[in-house]
Amino acid sequence: MEALAISRFVVISPRKAKLTADLIKGKPVNEALAVLEYTPRRAGEIIIKVLQSAIANAVDKEGTGKLDVDELYVKNAIIDPGPIMPRWRPRAYGRASKIRKRMSHIRVVVSTDVPEELKGSRKVRKAAAVKKAKTKKKKTKTKTRKK
Repeated sequence: MEALAISRFVVISPRKAKLTADLIKGKPVNEALAVLEYTPRRAGEIIIKVLQSAIANAVDKEGTGKLDVDELYVKNAIIDPGPIMPRWRPRAYGRASKIRKRMSHIRVVVSTDVPEELKGSRKVRKAAAVKKAKTKKKKTKTKTRKK
């Protein structure tokens, strides 16, 4: 079961908001709220509101007594760029510079399904991570010096 919450036209740069949204992807909802609460970024406060709305939507969708909030995971947190408000700043010699006030659309999806990263035992996840790191590692040739 999935639930979605969207906040549109939030005046924050998508680049800044994505840094915070990436912290909570795939985490349990309670852990994600704790991470966002202690994140020293303005985007954290905004994403907390959207995440709480997604949790409330999930509870409302499933029924008040039927869903345990501890079973929810953040399936995805997507930050899309919105419109850009142009502003002008006076500069030297009578010129003007354009300032771009960027907006974002924030979408958070919560689900009762356990993400793939958390399935299996701890050893299995660690082994998969090590294997993935080895495949990414470039093979470098070492030159031997002839004497």
